[in-house]
Amino acid sequence: MTGMSAPVRFVFGVHLHQPVGNFDHVFADHVRDVYAPLLAALTEREFFPVTLHISGPLLEWLEQHEPAYVDQVGRLAADGRLELLMAGYYEPVLASLPRDDRLEQLAWMREALRARFGVQANGLWLTERVWEPDLAADLHDAGVRFALVDDRHFLVSGFRPDQLHAPWWTEHGGKRLALLPISERLRYLIPFQPPEETIGHLEWLRANGHQLAILADDGEKFGGWPGTREWVYEKGWFNRFFDAMHSAIDRGDVVMSTCAAAVDEVPTEGPAYLPTASYREMEEWSLPAEAALRLHALERELGADRLAGVDGALIRGSHWRNFQAKYAESNRMHKKMLAVTRLCRERGNPDVARRHVGRAQCNDAYWHGVFGGLYLPFLRAVVWKELAEAERLLRAGDAIAADVLDLDFDGHDDIWIHSATMSLIVSPWRGGSIEEFTNFADGVNLADTLTRRRESYHRLAGDAHDAADGEGDDSDESTPSIHDIERQNRMQALPPVDHDVRALFVDRVLPPGLPFEVYERAEYAAVHSWSRAPLRWTIDSDGEGDGEPTRRVRVTMHDDSGFEKIITLHDDGVLRVDYRWDASVFPADAIFAPELSCAREVDVRVEVAGDREVVVWRHPIETIAKSEKGLERTVQGISITPCIPVRAGSATVIVSVGTSSGTGTAD
Repeated sequence: MTGMSAPVRFVFGVHLHQPVGNFDHVFADHVRDVYAPLLAALTEREFFPVTLHISGPLLEWLEQHEPAYVDQVGRLAADGRLELLMAGYYEPVLASLPRDDRLEQLAWMREALRARFGVQANGLWLTERVWEPDLAADLHDAGVRFALVDDRHFLVSGFRPDQLHAPWWTEHGGKRLALLPISERLRYLIPFQPPEETIGHLEWLRANGHQLAILADDGEKFGGWPGTREWVYEKGWFNRFFDAMHSAIDRGDVVMSTCAAAVDEVPTEGPAYLPTASYREMEEWSLPAEAALRLHALERELGADRLAGVDGALIRGSHWRNFQAKYAESNRMHKKMLAVTRLCRERGNPDVARRHVGRAQCNDAYWHGVFGGLYLPFLRAVVWKELAEAERLLRAGDAIAADVLDLDFDGHDDIWIHSATMSLIVSPWRGGSIEEFTNFADGVNLADTLTRRRESYHRLAGDAHDAADGEGDDSDESTPSIHDIERQNRMQALPPVDHDVRALFVDRVLPPGLPFEVYERAEYAAVHSWSRAPLRWTIDSDGEGDGEPTRRVRVTMHDDSGFEKIITLHDDGVLRVDYRWDASVFPADAIFAPELSCAREVDVRVEVAGDREVVVWRHPIETIAKSEKGLERTVQGISITPCIPVRAGSATVIVSVGTSSGTGTAD
């Protein structure tokens, strides 16, 4: 039976990516340790054809710093040994973009591949495999014929595993697209397990009449993830893999294939309509911490064997967009990006501004999984910097003004104050806190920091499920995958968790005698907090005289308790906040404490006007988050809190900004 069946078409696909704003040395290290050795090994062993996607940010860096590598890719593509895939050029999650932006990102990539390599690509690497049904029509309109998705996308819809070794077709609005399922089993076998297991799996597929097996995954797993360089190259995994594969090819069990050839030559299984989905781990990461722990409990209850079967696919987490609900900081970046891209199109869509918006759409800073992502301050900073540069170009010559809109789509109006030099967003619904304050000159959003949150992986050493969650095969016959390493994260003590989402001017009354150390750890109960208090508001503006251009915008906010907060932004960038409150309703020795949570790369000077002496507390905002290397401490910014006696009944705080690498201490 085996001798009579057709060989299995095997697609070996790799995705190479570095995010916009990553450090030059990270690009260079990956070229040295991953990208160059990978291409050299494939060439030396004539392991072709293979499928390759290089993201736009990486391609731009390679063009500038490693043109010989790009030339090598071009020669292999010209010889038909490399199949090059499209994606959004700056590696956005396409589902997170407006339709026009999706098409533009895809057009940039199509043109880059045509201009540099002479390739008319029509296949898609789907960033983070985030699928939403309406993508089919937009991809079709962008000239995409097929897209790679995970086999899990099918399994969560009730498809059987034995159906997922062939192309499928879907459509949206009558516009069709081929879908190719990536094998999760192959993703976990290659390169972490002995090559013989991969060969055994491919032989089993052939023996059971299956015609297609697709591996498509991050190329960084071949030398960039912890332990993989030693395993893949020094311990000889790649050589054993090539030997085993060539033997299987010589026996007629396997034939190497491109994705395009698979679509053309493997009979389709028919139509498929897939739900919003991504890979298994992404759906877990996007859950809130408590829900993720409940998911883990359900998986343990189901058991490893059943979880690995068809029932396991029906136990799933959330979808990618939920990161914008899970992390307010992600939502702020995303919704500001949407606002700037609208502004760009309203003002003629100039090419330079458009590219800055495109770079700000790079996916990495908007979510958090096994890699730092949102928890990496430099990735967030580059998103804000690109948005600032786009807005600076679009608002050149504008006077200071204010717009009222629900910018973050939470059902409540925000106030967007902007000029030719700056952008500021006030949320009256959240106590008049300032959620963005960007000076276009340096591109830094002063409010770009991160709230200290409880994450599901903040588990203590000695937890009851240590053994179950931390298992991994570290024998000489295999190497731990990135997810094995992730499951082994443990802490000795839980990190602090903030009471409120961080921003500028989050206002509270603190109890008398509160020690600074207790405040720093957020182990206190506020006497009163306006962090989630809706305030009524009015806006006015004025110039130096009648008929003069507007020089400042003032937002006056108040509630029924006698609390008043006035934010004044001058066109020279001076930010002033005036407060009044009824001191009689609070303990006499309590402290009025407007907290500013600021980006770490700026030197913020906070002045409390008046002749009274005011203590200003400062402390670094430090998080503990997982990365590919384990749990890492990161300073996300600096908390600055003037401590004003509540009996004063009023205060004025003036903010000025410089640049610094300091984080500050308690004064």
